[in-house]
Amino acid sequence: MLLPRILTALVGIPLVLAAIHFGGVFYMAFVVAIILLCLYEYGLILLTAKKPVNRLSLIIFGIFMIIGVVASSTDTYFKLPSNISSFFVSICLAGVFFVEVITPKRSLERAANTLLGIIFIPWALAHLINIRMIEPNDIGKYFTYILFFTIWATDTGAYFAGRFFGKHSLNKEVSPKKTWEGSIGGTVIAVSITLLCWNLFFPDYITYKQALFIGFLISVLAQISDLSQSILKRSAGVKDSSNILPGHGGFFDRFDAFLLTAPVLYYVLVYMTVK
Repeated sequence: MLLPRILTALVGIPLVLAAIHFGGVFYMAFVVAIILLCLYEYGLILLTAKKPVNRLSLIIFGIFMIIGVVASSTDTYFKLPSNISSFFVSICLAGVFFVEVITPKRSLERAANTLLGIIFIPWALAHLINIRMIEPNDIGKYFTYILFFTIWATDTGAYFAGRFFGKHSLNKEVSPKKTWEGSIGGTVIAVSITLLCWNLFFPDYITYKQALFIGFLISVLAQISDLSQSILKRSAGVKDSSNILPGHGGFFDRFDAFLLTAPVLYYVLVYMTVK
């Protein structure tokens, strides 16, 4: 399985880095495409588990949620009223239940599963756009690089540390192969990569302690986020969200570490960078 993982990474990583570098509409389109693919796979997981979900509402109101999150950014490209994000979130909430009310065989479980998907994926991952838009001096681009590099380092470091030193299971019920040794090793590697990026990109913009905190925060949240998505897959009895990415599963599997990390990091960065 290692060779397919490497080959997929050789294609995917340059695409991700190019999207981050160019930013703007290109990067937005990239993130929106990832979100829609993750929503599609989320729907597949629930169908596999024979759990009700409205897949059309997932897409329609998922797009509304993306707009609401991006509109909340203080550095948005579009000049929208500051409180319009709340409007879009309200539309999502009302819309999901309205569709359920007019649907035969109404189901509270279907509405709840649909809302979970809209919050868990579009709301969370849309913050990747907000991070990239942080100003001034295109500083958001470097924060986005740090986010991706740190998460990749966490994943790679945890894999090899767990493989060579792993003895104590991190959470046997949710993810049997993950170990405490792997988690600690992944965090150490990730923080090291964060500090290296900080030194290369903007040593004068945030402090060493702030960079250290950001690296630790990203790595820990990424692992919790990964386990959170594993709970969903475990309940459905599936190993991967799909098999579209050889050696990596699906897009939902590849971007699961960003689900809890992106929104928390964005608001931490906004606080840190407010002058």
